[in-house]
Amino acid sequence: MPTQKILTLDNLSLQEIDTDAELIPLLTPEDEEEMNNETLPGELPILPLRNTVLFPGVVIPITAGRDKSIKLINDANVGDKIIGVVAQKDENVEEPTAADIHTVGTVARILRVLKLPDGNTTVILQGKKRFEIDAVTTDEPYLKARIKEVAENRPDEKDEEFSAIIDSIKELAIQIIRESPNIPTEATFAIKNIESNPFLINFVSSNMNLSVEEKQKLLSVNDLKDRALETLRYMNVEFQKLELKNDIQSKVRFDLDQQQREYFLHQQMKTIQEELGGVSHDQEIEEMRTKAKSKKWEEKVAKHFDKEISKLQRMNPQSPDFGIQRNYLELFLELPWNEYSKDKFDLKNAQKILDRDHFGLDDVKKRIIEHLAVLKLRNDMKSPILCLYGPPGVGKTSIGKSIAEALGRQYVRISLGGLRDEAEIRGHRKTYIGAMPGRIIQSLKKAGTSNPVFVLDEIDKLSSSFNGDPSSALLEVLDPEQNSDFYDNFLEMGFDLSKVMFIATSNSMTSIQPALRDRMEVINMTGYTIEEKIEIAKQHLLPKQLKEHGLTSKDLQIGKKQLEKIVVGYTRESGVRSLEKKIASVVRNAAKSIALEEEYNIKITDEDIIKVLGAPRLERDKYENNETAGVVTGLAWTSVGGDILFIESIISKGKGALTMTGNLGTVMKESVTIALEYIKSNAEKLGIDTEVLEKYNIHIHVPEGATPKDGPSAGVAMLTSLVSSFTQKRIKKSLAMTGEITLRGKVLPVGGIKEKILAAKRANIKEIILCKENKYDIDEIKPEYIEGLTFHYVDTMEEVLEIAITNQKVKNPKKL
Repeated sequence: MPTQKILTLDNLSLQEIDTDAELIPLLTPEDEEEMNNETLPGELPILPLRNTVLFPGVVIPITAGRDKSIKLINDANVGDKIIGVVAQKDENVEEPTAADIHTVGTVARILRVLKLPDGNTTVILQGKKRFEIDAVTTDEPYLKARIKEVAENRPDEKDEEFSAIIDSIKELAIQIIRESPNIPTEATFAIKNIESNPFLINFVSSNMNLSVEEKQKLLSVNDLKDRALETLRYMNVEFQKLELKNDIQSKVRFDLDQQQREYFLHQQMKTIQEELGGVSHDQEIEEMRTKAKSKKWEEKVAKHFDKEISKLQRMNPQSPDFGIQRNYLELFLELPWNEYSKDKFDLKNAQKILDRDHFGLDDVKKRIIEHLAVLKLRNDMKSPILCLYGPPGVGKTSIGKSIAEALGRQYVRISLGGLRDEAEIRGHRKTYIGAMPGRIIQSLKKAGTSNPVFVLDEIDKLSSSFNGDPSSALLEVLDPEQNSDFYDNFLEMGFDLSKVMFIATSNSMTSIQPALRDRMEVINMTGYTIEEKIEIAKQHLLPKQLKEHGLTSKDLQIGKKQLEKIVVGYTRESGVRSLEKKIASVVRNAAKSIALEEEYNIKITDEDIIKVLGAPRLERDKYENNETAGVVTGLAWTSVGGDILFIESIISKGKGALTMTGNLGTVMKESVTIALEYIKSNAEKLGIDTEVLEKYNIHIHVPEGATPKDGPSAGVAMLTSLVSSFTQKRIKKSLAMTGEITLRGKVLPVGGIKEKILAAKRANIKEIILCKENKYDIDEIKPEYIEGLTFHYVDTMEEVLEIAITNQKVKNPKKL
């Protein structure tokens, strides 16, 4: 198959197309003479071209995609192969009409029609003569128009100026070809071999980098000399641009080193990723700027953000700092600057929510309602820092959710247990690899508002290490006078925490440093009474466990009496976690019976409880008898609530030595020493023979020796136990006591009274001895919780002994 070389409009380049035709030579003067003598038909089909202009004598390939154009080409190819070619005014018009095309065009002959594999049709056209549209006769199935030939004024052959213009065009065309790296050198030979001056002008005009409008103007010029001058002018402009471009390239050209080569490859990869659907860095920065416009931040924050985003814009995307800076700006945009949720001020509804979710806890509920009331009146009050203090399982953490719902705020919780890195609170500086904001700022970002209910769980379990002291970092967070401008190391800006309602939870106040404790309002959440536990189990725990195990109240029912048996016989904690586990065991047993299709009692009986949970294990903390001298019931506070404590003393012949066992702490040992010295100094008043004190050894023991015990509150019990042993007299029945003693014989107040009272009631104690100054603690307890208890308020040890020790001797007393 021969190869036809066709000069195309691609900057004088050559394109090879396989055809069956002979090699088409360049237009000679004889060919031009023959073409000029051809007579044009009166009407021609019009082929509109989108983005090119056909000049007389020039051969160009055209790809036809429109149905009308394909129909026109096919019809003309079967006929005389003569068509009219006209440029469109607007290349975006799909169905051009008479108003959308230029009036001056070129008559063309179809040299070849090619069907390409992609379904398109390519036609090779050669321009013949210029024409002007007289009138469009039809537009279906394609445009047809009456035409008339446009006369061309040609200069005389002896016109030296015209010859000079032609020579200049040839020389300048050759220079452009040599200067341009995109044009093949074969085009030089083509220019030199063109003999026809009109064809040379048309050929160069067709292949210059001009717009369609500019080429159309050249085609419309009737005077050939004027067209040649205009063509030369365009060529000069093109040549000057090319020289300037080459000059700039030569100045900035340099050898690429390894780093630049990698950067170039990275840029290529970025471009590929963008083509595959990624986002460019410029677009990403622009999106950040757009988001920033909707933020409600202050002018100082806005200026800081603009400064930081400008810094990002100057950074190399391959730099390690680029990712850190982008994360920093994303955090800035995601933080809820001055965005607040609207508080609900329906106090009655808030009370209902708190009562629905938690039974008891009246002090906490009262404080929340008070806060809502003040907030409703002022509407700008700084949120308080509450610390819910109490044993595990009493609902300290879960009440935060109820408070958030009652206030209509977002709920956020972070656990501080074991936290020992200050950066967890304040964040890392951006200079470190892997830098992150602190957990306070991170949690606010997740919450989406600047006034959530923020629960700081287990604040008493913060620890310190070489990484700093997190509890000290919390001082700024939890100080209402400072947290309006909380500084995070990563954020590098102050953030307002004054509207956040912080709720801390703690099992112990002793491990919290005083400065931090001073910033919080402590609300004591003591343990539950038996009655409260039964109600909690009935209203909350049992329905919850039934739901979690896929059962309903129709599948299992636990009566109030059976719930009381579980509470009394199987749980002794202040909270309700163990109680919930026991109820879960009963529910699981029912679920197993249903799954195995076994018979079971829907209404649980006492026997069912014993069958599932075993025999009651907590009878040991019931009150023990007073048949033995020296056995006294004390009251103790533990981290899981109150408990009763048995103090035993015994005397044996010896030399007055004192022995103490039971894993006692220093303070408790001192209480024993004080009690013994008080007895020695007041022996006659107490009816004790001084010789007994010198001839008998004393041994004091507190059972459960593996458990460490310390504190001053067992002082009165130690004294009573020793006096009972020395006098061999009975201790009053169903009596317990707590209080610190002094050498002067004073009884001092102690803490944890409510927990101790609840423990005493669980143990069926009837009477309790307390210091008079502890009376206000009893007044704060609901009367129904202390029903059946008798309180003795004392000032001195003599009063304690008068109440506690009877005049009756114990059975089988020792002969002293």
